[in-house]
Amino acid sequence: MAARRKRFQAGPGTLVAAAFIGPGTVTTCTLAGANFGFALVWALIFATISTIILQDMSARLGAGARLGLGEALIKSAPGSLGTAIAGGLIIAALAIGNAAYESGNIVGGVLGVEAMTGEGARRLLILTIAVTASAILLIGRYKPIERILVVLVLIMSAAFALAAILVRPDPLNLLSGLWPTIPENGLLTTIALIGTTIVPYNLFLHAAAARQRWNDDPASVTDARRESAVSIGVGGLVSILILSTAASSLFAMGIDVSSARDMALAIEPAFGPSARYLIGAGLFAAGLTSAVTAPMATAYALNELIPGKDVSKSATRFRIIALAVVAIGAGIALTGVKAVSLILIAQAANGLLLPIIAVFLLYVMNRRNLLGDHANGQLTNMAGGLVVLVAAILGARGIWRAIETGLSSL
Repeated sequence: MAARRKRFQAGPGTLVAAAFIGPGTVTTCTLAGANFGFALVWALIFATISTIILQDMSARLGAGARLGLGEALIKSAPGSLGTAIAGGLIIAALAIGNAAYESGNIVGGVLGVEAMTGEGARRLLILTIAVTASAILLIGRYKPIERILVVLVLIMSAAFALAAILVRPDPLNLLSGLWPTIPENGLLTTIALIGTTIVPYNLFLHAAAARQRWNDDPASVTDARRESAVSIGVGGLVSILILSTAASSLFAMGIDVSSARDMALAIEPAFGPSARYLIGAGLFAAGLTSAVTAPMATAYALNELIPGKDVSKSATRFRIIALAVVAIGAGIALTGVKAVSLILIAQAANGLLLPIIAVFLLYVMNRRNLLGDHANGQLTNMAGGLVVLVAAILGARGIWRAIETGLSSL
């Protein structure tokens, strides 16, 4: 009798989806759809496939080799100088960057609430979301936090899917966006779409979470890889639905907006109040999930920098680091920095930082003395190298375009 097929189990891949479908993704996809219609759908498909490739490496690293990415970087770094560079990269990519991103996550959640209820008491809402994220992180154990995030991801996915159904995107227009082209003035948006999907800190989060979630037997590694591909694929689909909603409503009607909250308010007259509530609920859930996952990734990675410590038993240190990230993010949010500008800058920075982190990941995943059978094969290296190459080219073009703009303004 054939063995019964195992039921799909949500896990670290769902956390990765929860992390990259944050306010940055919702805002960037909204602006991409509003400004360029369906022209950049291909960028989201590329970003989703690239994320599956890179996160698969992190899943194998955590579930198979029982290593976090930060720990693997430190162990594989050549000499003390290499160790210092690896440690500095982790701190720059996570400890500094995520504290800034956290403010965008919190404010993004606030914008979702305001889309449903109207403006007012923003400071109180910022503190409420920060306290809620802190309460979840204070649990300190992986499994309960995972369950909470899975529920939030389901709410978020359902909200954006229903919003897309309300505006009924034209399938032919959607298909027209599959051909890779960058519209005029669309380069930075293209980089931002890739940077908001292939998030560098998710590579750290996934490996650390996979080590705690899965056993090291071959069946668990297979489950980890399958769960990663399915969850991230669904996350990419949600991003396409957000872009399609904006393209079918805002772009089609020639409405200019600066955020997903504006989209929720703009499409209400044409599609009814349910559209506003759906987008608002989705944006709130996106903000709250990312407000939890960014501090999680930072806490996991910085714990791994401390030698001779078992990360799974460092709950107190995990809580302190995670809560510090939330506190800094809330503090920045309370200063009144313009949320949309902060979110877009963060996502563009992600796109520029990605090639560096991905190169380090590829380096680690080829250390057979460290990973054994879970090291990369030739095909995986080719796919990962292609992702790095495309990301690097787009990043270089973005930097050059910024330099040209700066010189022309002199």
